[in-house]
Amino acid sequence: MISLIILLIGVVFLVLGANSLVDGASVIAKRFNIPNIVIGLTIVAFGTSAPELVVNVISALNGKSAITLGNVIGSNVINILVILGITAIIYPLTVARNTVKFEIPIALFASILTYVLAKNGVLSKFDGFILLGFFILFLMYNAYLTVMNREESELEVKNYTLPIATGVTILGFILLVFGGKFIVDSAVDLARNFGISERVISVTVVSLGTSLPELATSVVAAFKKNTDIAIGNVVGSNIFNTFFILGISAVITPIDVPTTAFIDLILNMIASILLLAFVLRNYRLNRIHGLLFLTVYSTYLYSLFK
Repeated sequence: MISLIILLIGVVFLVLGANSLVDGASVIAKRFNIPNIVIGLTIVAFGTSAPELVVNVISALNGKSAITLGNVIGSNVINILVILGITAIIYPLTVARNTVKFEIPIALFASILTYVLAKNGVLSKFDGFILLGFFILFLMYNAYLTVMNREESELEVKNYTLPIATGVTILGFILLVFGGKFIVDSAVDLARNFGISERVISVTVVSLGTSLPELATSVVAAFKKNTDIAIGNVVGSNIFNTFFILGISAVITPIDVPTTAFIDLILNMIASILLLAFVLRNYRLNRIHGLLFLTVYSTYLYSLFK
């Protein structure tokens, strides 16, 4: 029970830390006249994936490869099957053509590449550099796309003074670090106490906790009928998680891939394939698709805990 409470505290710290870091850093960047596009592509985009990044870096440094791999793959699966499932049920999602033609296929490619690299039972430092190389290409593509298609708009930031913004940024970083450590330590304790593998804990409880920013963003966007934000947030996060977070984790410490983890890697590919198949014809994700997503994830959960 204590481990579960510490894990929940860690999740709260991660969410608050990510929000504080984005709010404070955005104000600082704005004060130094950094363009909106740069802030959006770096600070804001980093915000929702900061929990996964912190948890994975701490896991990698501690040699907990099951948590390192499970958190990224579990988060990607939850992003599509659970978060998009829930948001599509709330309000059917219309998907931008560019997302269907480029970003979802990139997310699918990322899941296939991860499976291929992991086939020999380890994600090596070299594999990590391969993933980071694709992340740089994705950033270049994203920057080009944003410059070519964006309309001039004012980025909304908090009304903080520079000292307050600096303090909020530092506080956010501290909360992220402590939240990540609480989650990793408590996940190991839970696995030990309940006789459940670290892999199962990481692909379920830990992944759900670190995916809360994406869940909150997408659900709010669905209620506001901002469907591009709802699906773009999830797809972008999956690409970021795989290429950057898994890449940098493997560079820090090679990640062992047990045979039991391949079911997670396969489901990661299946989730991306289903997403692409559902939206390819009508550029739309409806409530039936959402229910199918949740059904697939429920079946996966049953197989983990039966």
